[in-house]
Order: sequence, then C-alpha cells, then structure tokens
Amino acid sequence: MNAPLRKALARRLKRRWRYALVVVAVYAGAVALGETATTIRANFQNVVFDQYQRWRPRARGAERLVRVVDIDDESIRRLGQWPWPRAKMAKLVDSLADAKVAAIGFDVLFSETDRASSEASPSDAGDGDEANLAARDEGDAAFARALAGRSVVLSELVTQDRLAAAAPAKAGFTFIGEAPNLDLPHLSGALRPLAALAKSAAGVGFVNWQADADRVVRRVPLLIVVGEQIQPSFAIECLRVAQGASTYLIKSADVGVAAIKVGELVAPTQPAGDIRAYFGRADSSLVTPAWRLFEPGADLSDLAGKIVVVGASASLLSDVVATPVDPSTPGVEAQAQMIEQILDGDELLRPDWAPGAEAAASALLSLALVVATPLLSALWSAVLGALAVAAMAGGSWLAFAHYGRLLDPITPSLSSGMVFLAGALTLYSEKQRQLNETRSHFGRFVSPAVVARLAEHPEAVRLGGEQRTLTLMFCDIRGFTTLSEGLSAVELTSFLNEYLTPMTDAVLKEMGTVDKYMGDAIMAFWNAPLDDPDHARHAVRAALAMRETLAALNRRWASRAAESGRAFHEVKFGVGLNTGESCVGNLGSTQRFDYSAIGDEVNVASRLEGASKVLGVDIVASGLTREEAPDFAWLEVDCVLLKGKTRPTPIYALAGDATAAASEPFRELERRHRAILAAYRSRDFATAMRLAAEAVERAPAEVQGLYTMYYQERFAFLAKSDLGPAWAPVFKLETK
Repeated sequence: MNAPLRKALARRLKRRWRYALVVVAVYAGAVALGETATTIRANFQNVVFDQYQRWRPRARGAERLVRVVDIDDESIRRLGQWPWPRAKMAKLVDSLADAKVAAIGFDVLFSETDRASSEASPSDAGDGDEANLAARDEGDAAFARALAGRSVVLSELVTQDRLAAAAPAKAGFTFIGEAPNLDLPHLSGALRPLAALAKSAAGVGFVNWQADADRVVRRVPLLIVVGEQIQPSFAIECLRVAQGASTYLIKSADVGVAAIKVGELVAPTQPAGDIRAYFGRADSSLVTPAWRLFEPGADLSDLAGKIVVVGASASLLSDVVATPVDPSTPGVEAQAQMIEQILDGDELLRPDWAPGAEAAASALLSLALVVATPLLSALWSAVLGALAVAAMAGGSWLAFAHYGRLLDPITPSLSSGMVFLAGALTLYSEKQRQLNETRSHFGRFVSPAVVARLAEHPEAVRLGGEQRTLTLMFCDIRGFTTLSEGLSAVELTSFLNEYLTPMTDAVLKEMGTVDKYMGDAIMAFWNAPLDDPDHARHAVRAALAMRETLAALNRRWASRAAESGRAFHEVKFGVGLNTGESCVGNLGSTQRFDYSAIGDEVNVASRLEGASKVLGVDIVASGLTREEAPDFAWLEVDCVLLKGKTRPTPIYALAGDATAAASEPFRELERRHRAILAAYRSRDFATAMRLAAEAVERAPAEVQGLYTMYYQERFAFLAKSDLGPAWAPVFKLETK
C-alpha cells in the first residue's frame, strides 16, 4: 500500500472514530443524567403528565355515586363558628342516615373532646367549669351514639411523630403472595379520633396526602404501616364500609403491592401500595352545603344510596390541596374524587416496565440517528428524529387517554436529541475540515453500549396452596379443529378474541376466576381466592349466560356470513361443571405468580365437558354441583363411568334457570324423564325408546339431543344386546 493511500485511510478512520466517540460519550452522559438526576427526570415527567390531566380531566362517573357535604363559608355564617358542637354533628349524621346514604365519611379530625356546646352557659369558674365539662362529655356521647350502628368513617392523621400508637384497623387484611409490609410506607404515630368515637364508627382511615416537592398531589397512598399496624386510607375505607365488606385482599407482585381488592372493587396500585391520582373538574351539582341538612323539611333524596363525604371548603379552615387540574382544590373534594376514581375503575398507572421501555426507545432512536446522520443530510436526519419524537409523544398521549398508562416521551426525546446534536455538530466540523469528502466515506461506526438492566431479586413467592371446595368449569368449542382449518391465522385470532372475551365476561360477572385458556378452551373455578357460599349457583348462572352469549354470537356470525355470501357453520360448545375439594393456590414458580387449581375433581370437570358431546347436550354437571344448586332446571342423564375412573358419577343436564324449572312445561318433561329412566333401569328398553321419542317434541332445544343422540341410540343398542344378570344401568365412557 502506497503512502498517500495509507494517509487517506488513516484520516477516514480517525474521523469515524472521532464521531463514534463523541456520540457514545454524549449518549452515555444522557443515560447517566437519566439514571442519576431522578428529581430532574421526575419534574419533566410531572410537567407532561400534569398537562395530560389538564387536557383530559377524569370524566366524573355517570352514576355519580359520591357526594360532598360542604362546610362552606355560608354554613359557618348560618350555623356558627367552627368547630361545631358534637351534638350538632350528631344531628348531621342523623339527617344523612335518614336520607339512606350508603356511607358517611368525615374528612374532619375529631381528636379532641367537644368544646362547650352552644346551648350550655359557660362560667368563668366553679360550677360553671363542671357544667362546661359535662356539656362536652354529653356532646361527645351524643355524637358517639349517632355513629353507632351506622356506616360512618372517621379520619385520622398519620405522622412520624409518636402522637399516639396506632390501633388495629377496623377491617382484616388477607394477602395473595408475601405480606407487603416492607414495601409500604412506615410512620410512627397517628392523630386518631377520640376512643369513644373511633369505637362507634364503622371505619377509620388516614387522610394524608403524598405531595411532591412542588406540593402538588399526584400519588395517594391506600395503605400505610403505623408502628406494626397496617392502616387503610380514608378513601378506600369509605368504599369498604359502603359495601359492608370486612376484609381487604392485597395481592403482592415481584416488586411490591400489585392490587387491593375491597368488596367487589379492585384498585391496581403501584409497588408502594399507592395509586396515581386522576382528578376531574369540580362539579358543583355534586356538592350540598352543610346548612341544608339542618333546614326543616330539607329534601335530601338526591343523597340516597350515595357515599357522602363531609368536609370543609371554608376559607378560614384552609383545607386545600394542589392538584394537576386545580392548584386550590378543597381537601374534601379531592377525597371524594379519590373514592370516585377507585369506584369507577379509572386507572392511572406508571407501569413497572415503562422505564425499561423508555430506555429501549431512547437507545433505538439514538442508534438510528447515529447510523442515519452520516448517511443522510442533517435535515433529513432531523426530520427522521422529529417524526420519531412525534410518534413517541403521540403514543404517550394515546396510552394516557385510552388506557390510563403514563409513558414518558421527554427523556427518550432529550437523550436522543442530544446524541443527534452531538453527532450533527461533529459531522459538520469534519465536513468543514474535509470539504472534498462525502459522508459515505465514514464507513462503519461503533454502536453505543446498551445499558444492562440491574438484575432484580424479589422475595420468593411461597409455592403450594390450600384444600377447599370449589366448583370447577371446563368449556370447549365443538369441532374446533375443523373450524380452524377454514380460517387464516388472522381470522382465527379475531374469532377467538370475539368468542373468548364475552365468555370471560360471563365468568367474571358471576364472581368466577378464569384459571387459564387452552386454545379455544376455558378453565374457571369458583370459591377462591375469596369465599363464595353460593359458588355452585354462580357457576351454573355463568354457564347459562355463556349459552345465551354463544347464541348471540352465532346470530352475529350468521348475519356476516349471509352478507358476504359464505356458508355458515353454527358454533357449539360443551361445558362441564363439577363441585368438590381441590388444591388451589400459587402452583407456578417463584418467578411467575400462577393462581390455579389441581386435583381429581378438576379432572372430573374436564371429563364431564368431554362427555357432553356424547350425551348430546351442551352443559352437564356432576351430582355434587346439582345438590349445591338444586333450584335450576336439571335433568338426570345417567350414571356415567368416566374414562380413567373406577366409580360411576351421576350427571345432570342443565335445561334452564330457576324460572324454567318452575314452569309447567318443564315439570311435565321432568315427569316423562323420570318415566324414561325408570323403564331404562328396569330393562324395559322398548318403553324407554318410545318415551324418549315422545319427549323430543316437549324438550327445550338445549336438551333435545339427549333424547335423540343418547337415549334412543343407547336404548336401541341395549335392546339388541345380550345383557347378563350382572348388568347395571351405568354408561361407560370410552373417550375423554
């Protein structure tokens, strides 16, 4: 190689390495800034996420189940200086109770004894002091009596100061996974209501706000550990009391708390047991001035069935919090909105995978700009970067507006922008020094190092489970293999989504737990993780709802097929129900939480689902399920010896709900059905065949196949068979 060529090659390599070193150094600095300057990054995120809330405040629930009773300036002018005598507060509780509200929450601290009521005559000394003290005691006693037996929640303030030891919460706590005490905030003491008031109240919750450095409330804790006791927040305690629930169910994830269930409500949380507040605009129609409750004959019917939060917006009481939507939100309004948010299921979550996804987006965009900038002009590279940034911003907004997920578009945009500017400036400098060379001569560049994620070591989730009685369900589409052969992969995916979604909804609506999906099959169970005394009835109702849902889907699919000129094949399914003792719990691994059920009764439910096809019906259940839910339209099918079993199982076909069971046509069918079984079991197969043929016309469509596919064919076979004296009326099922 001659000297000029060696020099030219050396210059090219030098330029390429200089460019690579600059962009790698700048990217590393941007990553370091994102990792170390937590406050700066959080401030950028807050600016974006706050603006999202201002653009799209939370829509107040259509049912408007939360109301505010406001101790405003006008109420204080009419009713007297705050704090009001406890006797007056007792009257307020009586008025709301008479209005039949669902629950009353006081966003007011009652930590001190009542001052002398306005009806007492205070004295400077002597007997007057005793009278004053008696008036206070009577006021507190009257208030305590008003609270007793009613759905009232009082407030407490938890602090780092040891004001008082925390008392046990009014509710119990049940955990799925490890108890999350170590992940929750820990404080030392609490400013609690008077003991007599706390004892009479149905619940006590803390009213602390978790404001950021700029004093804006964006996160609201739902649980805090005070001393050794877990305490619920005011908002979630109001929801518990309103539902009459007695326990909080806390689900732990690998990084902390994942969700809190109270009654029928589930609040997904961040790892520290808090939720991201999603505020809406204040609505004056949801606010009732406190003075109205003391007006003779006041119409409070609009409060019936509502959760009522009592608090103050009066200017002199200074109960104001700053929110992303309004910097001067009354505390009582903010508490009411927190209750609404959980009640309406409005999630606003920062997913645990978001930082990793944002780092990946930053790395990919930076790498793309590093590669594109030498190949394209600076203008086109800038356009490419701007389009990518716009796509991230649009994706972030859509994630917020439609899914309630907070994804940060700022950090990836800034880091990749810094890389682009550094690379562009470096290339521009090189170009100024070497005008005779084009960018295509830069060759390959060293890619920036990808920052590896820190390996997390979460506490191991204990494996194993507990034995409890469950009602189990298996549901499977008939002839799915044949059906799927006529569909493309995209069409098959769309079909399964359209089928499984409403089927799952039917299970969840009846308090079921969907264990897993197995292609087109669904496994579900009832009575876990929470107790459900009516688990069999709920499972049967779910099966009936799934039957109706499939009928509606078939009508929809038939209409589509007719419009497109295609042949339509009716979709059918089989459902097997069984009740019995199984092992249920975390049966997965320490890396993945898998709440599931196993045991022999699970296998029986699966076998029953398979048997339904042979029996000519869509829903069959074991005798145990029928015993637990006897008020439905059941028809005893036969004693069936399932494949792999040594003892026969009595099984029943489900013809309809309790209304159908009470109808005269079903009762007539039931009488004929008993006659069929009697003839069959006495070996009078000719009579059994004749009665089965007659029953076809009277049977609902859901069980007609029982008389045509099973009984008539089986009876005809038995009539031709040489049955010995040891024959028993048991059907042996040879398939699963």
